[in-house]
Amino acid sequence: MASFSLHRAGLALGAIAALLAGMTLRVAYLQTYGRQKMVLHAERQQHTTQVSPAHRGNITDRNGLLMATSVLTQTIYLDPQFMIQRYQEPPRDLARMQRDLGTLAELLDLDAEALREIVRGRPEARFVRIAENRDERTAAAVLKLGFPGVGAQPVGVRHYPMGSLAAHVLGTVGREGRGLEGVELRFDSRLAGRDGLRRVQKDAQFRVINISAADYVPPRHGQHLVLSIDANIQMIAEQELAAACREFGAPRGEVVVLDPRNGEVLALANWPTFNPQDLESSTAEARLNRCIVVPYELGSTLKPFIMGPALAWGLTRAEEVWPIPPGTYVTPTGRRVSDVTSYPPLSTWDVLVKSSNKGMVMAAFRLGYGRMYDALTSFGFGQRTGIELPAEDPGLVKTQRQWTRGDTESVAQGYAMMATPLQLARAFCAFANGGRLVQPRLVRGTVEADGTVVPLPAASEADAATRVMDENSALLVRRILADVPVRGTARAARSKLWNVFGKTGTSHISRGRAGYDQEHFHSSFVGGAPLEEPKLVIAMVLHEVKRNPNRYYGGTVAAPAAVRVLERSLAYMQEPPSPPLPPPPANVIPVLYHFEPRLYGEARAAAR
Repeated sequence: MASFSLHRAGLALGAIAALLAGMTLRVAYLQTYGRQKMVLHAERQQHTTQVSPAHRGNITDRNGLLMATSVLTQTIYLDPQFMIQRYQEPPRDLARMQRDLGTLAELLDLDAEALREIVRGRPEARFVRIAENRDERTAAAVLKLGFPGVGAQPVGVRHYPMGSLAAHVLGTVGREGRGLEGVELRFDSRLAGRDGLRRVQKDAQFRVINISAADYVPPRHGQHLVLSIDANIQMIAEQELAAACREFGAPRGEVVVLDPRNGEVLALANWPTFNPQDLESSTAEARLNRCIVVPYELGSTLKPFIMGPALAWGLTRAEEVWPIPPGTYVTPTGRRVSDVTSYPPLSTWDVLVKSSNKGMVMAAFRLGYGRMYDALTSFGFGQRTGIELPAEDPGLVKTQRQWTRGDTESVAQGYAMMATPLQLARAFCAFANGGRLVQPRLVRGTVEADGTVVPLPAASEADAATRVMDENSALLVRRILADVPVRGTARAARSKLWNVFGKTGTSHISRGRAGYDQEHFHSSFVGGAPLEEPKLVIAMVLHEVKRNPNRYYGGTVAAPAAVRVLERSLAYMQEPPSPPLPPPPANVIPVLYHFEPRLYGEARAAAR
């Protein structure tokens, strides 16, 4: 029988006393300093705050056709910290974690070793995306596995049902659901809405077991936008622009179609284009909306905006004949000006129809710088249009302080000033609508719950147009420009069904200090139809068109494509054909160059 040891008894009693003292201190700590920490730890284990994502608003064209929407997909994610904790709990089985990751990788068609490396390399991470844009069935299969630290989160992904159509108008949305370009960026706050929140109680398997109504903040979904764009006219414009660029080897081109009555943008396109659904495959250059951000020297398409005010202000008359010399014309500043075709003295009417540089320079000197500046700025050149898109460029109209010797001749021919295709189309609307400078509008409004479209405040304020010239002068310029496809520089583009009015342009490309490129051109056309009651105005520009006999001028490159857009669009709009074009006024006919009555009236009607 073992003898009683006082020493061992003392040790045992001391150990018990130390254990009781430690437990007492632990209880005291948990009831005082450690209480809040433990409560928070329990809260984190039992509760979590989840985001209820807001649905991004749709974007439709003017007829309600869906151009951009959001599709709910599933993102599969890992919580490496929670995963490691759970697999380390008794019975500790990290090898099982490796096997489970392999099973997950097989289900998602991922690399198993890559998943294991995520867990090993980021053990403190709480949220790591491993698969995106998966469907509900895949997410359900993942959750059914019951692996700790593996979850699925619903995510709205932007979808563009029409592919690349109107890509530069719509813009793009990034991975985080924020607008990056175009309307998606400009109206991001309206489209995005605001995410909601919900605080949920979980069980030990991370499953939701309770949601308190007091802890739920519903999401505020984004507003739907209705554009002024007509998807059918947009498609027509893009098709004709791309075909013309390919035919004439132009690396870039733009087209804008407006309703001249109210400034609504019916089509706005750049070529080449991109697919906003596949942002990674596009370049920044392809996504650049040159219609509004890259101005260029207009060339002869600027001439109506100088001669038109000269007619309105009584500084010339349509039948006035300008003493155009043969060969080159030496200006008062000593500059030599020539025309593509040598003409005898021309009337003001034919200076525009034949696009005579000499006649325009003579008219410019009569106006003088001050009135030329007033004319151009009254049409909105040198100013932003206020279109609802980001990064619009104002273009360039020189002030008197910047004006240099020779700028009068340059501006008269469409140089030494710059504008965007949108500014050109907007200015031309004044001839189409009787002299009013309209405000370009791209967004018609937002859609209310009852389906009504409510105009945006900015659009409502923009309805009042500024008058830049009297109606009779605008009608006169419009009628003069109707001769351009009949007996002027756009004869290759005359329509058989509608009376088109417009102006061609062919300008050299500036290379900065290296001067103007003599082999490459901006080829352009600005016009409208029908002459009698214009419904459409178009500006089309092809850049870097290489010199080729008679195949680089605006009248043979841009004008035919632009008129095809007008014809196809008017047919889609069910616009009735124009009546036969009447000849010019009787007082003008005697001074016209090679006037041919057979081109007008009943003779043209019979040609149909």
